[in-house]
Amino acid sequence: MSSALVTTKLAAPHVRGALVPRPRLTALMDAGAEATLTLVSAPAGFGKTTVLAAWLTRSSTEPRRAVFVSLDESDSHAASFWLYAVTALNSVAPGLGAGALQLLAAGQPATRAMLTAVLNEVGDLPNEVDLILDDYHLADSPEVAEGMTFLLERRPMNLHVVLSTRADPNLPLARLRARGELVEIRARDLRFTVDETASYLADVGGLVVAPAGVSVLESRTEGWAAALQLASLSMQGRDDVGGFIAGFAGTDRHVVDYLADEVLSRQSDEVRDFLERTSILELLGGDLCDAVLDRTGSRAMLERLERANLFLVPLDDQRTWFRYHHLFADVLRSHLLSERAELVPGLHLRASRWYDVAGEPVPAVRHALAAGDVDRAADLVEAATPAMRRSRQEATLRRWLDDVPDEVVQRRPVLALAFVGALMSGNEFGDVGRRLREIERHLPAIHARLARGGDSPEGPGSQVDAIDMSELARVPAAIEMYWAGLSLVSGDFPATHRHAQLAIDTATAEDDVVPAGAAGLSGLAHWACGELDAARSSYVTCIGGLRRAHHVSDALGCYLTVADIQVAQGRLREADATYGEAMAVATSTTGESPRGTADIHVAYGRVALERGDLKRARDQLAAARGLGEDRGLPSYAYRSRAVAAMLAEVEGDVPGALELVLQAQQVYLGDFSPNVRPLHAAAARLHIQLGDLDSAERWARNHDVNASQDLSYLREYEHVTLAEATIARGRHLADESTLAEADRLLLRLLDAATAGCRDATVIEVLLLQALASYARDDAPTALAHLDRAVRLAEPEGQVYAFARQGPLVLPLMESLADSPAGVPYTHVLVAACIHRVAGTRTDRGVTPQQPAGSSGLAEQLSARELEVLHLLDTELDGPEIAQRMFVSINTLRTHTKSIYSKLGVNNRHAAVRRGRELGLATGP
Repeated sequence: MSSALVTTKLAAPHVRGALVPRPRLTALMDAGAEATLTLVSAPAGFGKTTVLAAWLTRSSTEPRRAVFVSLDESDSHAASFWLYAVTALNSVAPGLGAGALQLLAAGQPATRAMLTAVLNEVGDLPNEVDLILDDYHLADSPEVAEGMTFLLERRPMNLHVVLSTRADPNLPLARLRARGELVEIRARDLRFTVDETASYLADVGGLVVAPAGVSVLESRTEGWAAALQLASLSMQGRDDVGGFIAGFAGTDRHVVDYLADEVLSRQSDEVRDFLERTSILELLGGDLCDAVLDRTGSRAMLERLERANLFLVPLDDQRTWFRYHHLFADVLRSHLLSERAELVPGLHLRASRWYDVAGEPVPAVRHALAAGDVDRAADLVEAATPAMRRSRQEATLRRWLDDVPDEVVQRRPVLALAFVGALMSGNEFGDVGRRLREIERHLPAIHARLARGGDSPEGPGSQVDAIDMSELARVPAAIEMYWAGLSLVSGDFPATHRHAQLAIDTATAEDDVVPAGAAGLSGLAHWACGELDAARSSYVTCIGGLRRAHHVSDALGCYLTVADIQVAQGRLREADATYGEAMAVATSTTGESPRGTADIHVAYGRVALERGDLKRARDQLAAARGLGEDRGLPSYAYRSRAVAAMLAEVEGDVPGALELVLQAQQVYLGDFSPNVRPLHAAAARLHIQLGDLDSAERWARNHDVNASQDLSYLREYEHVTLAEATIARGRHLADESTLAEADRLLLRLLDAATAGCRDATVIEVLLLQALASYARDDAPTALAHLDRAVRLAEPEGQVYAFARQGPLVLPLMESLADSPAGVPYTHVLVAACIHRVAGTRTDRGVTPQQPAGSSGLAEQLSARELEVLHLLDTELDGPEIAQRMFVSINTLRTHTKSIYSKLGVNNRHAAVRRGRELGLATGP
């Protein structure tokens, strides 16, 4: 069982044995399936979960999918809550919410943009989806309520939410009620009627009870399910059932306490002892119970308890893991605490030890805290930290920060630094400075402890605790590394370099991670300032340290940065070689591909696009998809969509490209890397291509981009975008002054990019200068700019910048190709531009002919439509086709409608049949 995600929480409850038919409740649940929210709200023991289980097993002609999450107190953290909720939704359609899951697993908060992306993906599904959240009261925190309110207000029509809770949630129930969007099932609805009570006793309990006794029992229990179940167990084997019914009175919890006592009193000492002592566990498994009880035979006991219907809930089909019914567990714990409280710490400690040996630090820490052994809990967190850093589980470390007392953290500098790293990885910088200063106050004691060998509890250094002296020795340098990171996010680049160098200088000889991290932070500062050679050099150093420390995923992330820099410098061959080295590192890892492997495939696709090799780009994106988003780094979700958008753009599908960029924005992860190619600017470029100049102008205003600003590498992409928008506006208005404004900005950009050896930007600027001159009917100047751009692009085989401007630059490119002064490489670029204009697919500039049979069509299918037609002739359903093409269901429907219209058909099967007749579809 994973410590990061307890999969049993996602298992729908089993319907055990016979159930009393309760059609009135089923009707209420069915009515809720048409509403926004179904609220099942009642105190403990009213059978809320059983009602949900019964409804989940109903037969229905509607195409519905229900997903289930059993919540607990740890889910009051929004990141944990949404991690489980989105994982559940992901089971409806593999890949759904995958980008959000990457962000949540990395400790990122659940932003509205993230939830919007998930809701849009759910809305694209063809079926109804029921999201069932059981025990919601355990997770009902302000931060969870904020996200849930947003979900309920913005949910797609095919998503319905079901909450089971002991108390009304902090959600806009009155507003939903007024709109008729709320169905409520409360205690009065859940109470058993006299007839249902009779059915329960006879059909489930196997009891013969006179009608008068049934009536008394219903009255005394007030139809409370838990009380009925306990009463049924208590009456088993009694001769005087009527006397027993007359012998108890009261309502609410007193009845349950009384009846639970009755049930327990009738168990053997062995069974009662087992029940009470294992009640401290949230999950019950044979080996775990054996360890806690210091005995054997627990698996057989669990099977015996399940057969006896003693409130044991199976959590998997193999009957490996169980839990007690919550109300029964409360009674058992109450008995344990009142009668044998002295046993409780030892039970929790044994559970903690079992989980520790099993490699499950999360429950191990939880039980250590429950035992009151905060030092053991701190030891466990500290011991787990290095592995969790390597596997990027900072979100779990962040949650522990709220559980371990401050006074324990303050005397444990290794633990305190682990929490600093977790906060920074989640972009929580506000308290980092204070925490670092607190750790710095312990530096004299740290040095003293290390000087004494670290094993003496008395004398200098005794006021600091650590379980691993090598980790303690890393602390001084790590403090400087985190100061460097804090300086970087605040924009103080000189301080970043200063602290990074101090980290490198003070690191121990055995520590590869801190010097590597410091070099990486310094490289990021160089990158933000446009000092690309220095940035690349720092990152190469960083990669070496991370590889020596076996931080493979982090190293792969750094390879991406190095290659990004090389692409910006126009060094595509070097970038290709960098990705080749990274792929060799990834494939040399034993076992499952490390996280980051999918990112390398995407990045390979990006370089292929830059060089005009569209087939290779498609193949690399497909390889990344085949690995799955869980083999990607947190940034994979947006990077993969951004590169897919580039591919769609040069294939002529500009609306599809824009949609992909907008999706990428919704799952964007802002980390320490400078955002030198902001997605909002990429979207603005696509708006320009679509002729939506008003949107481009709004973008410039909203993001404060104007031609009078000082230029910097950090905003260079935005200013180039502004120049493109200005040229488009000048061309549209035939306004010389607007074009002149663009010229002035482009001259400044050209000087800055040339000085910084950023050839990719130089090529872009030269192309825009050519287009600006062409818009003024100055063809000679335009051709001169274009010729310079072509000559600069030829050595590295750059194509993308020309292809994306294909519709505008093609006439100039053809003139240059016909000119005696034109270089042969111009013909390659002409072919790429023709492909961009035609919207048909090429591989290295060769335009394929339409199949011979297609001449019977009045209007030819585009390359994108041919791809859709081919996929329609497979077993893939709509969502799977959309996922493979990196488009939404809505975009797929647009392509499909166009195909139907051109082929003269009205359904998928007819389209495939007609396509085969024309030689356009050949099957999978």
